[in-house]
Amino acid sequence: METLVNPKFSPGQVVATRGVYNLLMHLDEDPTPFLIRHLSGDWGDMCAEDIAENERSLQHGYRLMSVYYLSDKTKIWVITEADRSSTTILLPEEY
Repeated sequence: METLVNPKFSPGQVVATRGVYNLLMHLDEDPTPFLIRHLSGDWGDMCAEDIAENERSLQHGYRLMSVYYLSDKTKIWVITEADRSSTTILLPEEY
């Protein structure tokens, strides 16, 4: 399993919505690599403007969001709240 040595921020409590949890179980896919990428500042499949916004948010304490794809090409979001109290893994339609 991958480990993260120097995360860029604290995720707080990590949770997943029912929809993404069920899909991860169905695909037998571990969400840990996506969380590690998010915490390391690898924002995934985002445009340059959104990446720049995340970098500003990281410096100023705003909400952070990453976009990744599961093995079946389903898009997932990973969102950390501005106060860093929680990070949610979800499907876009669950937002």
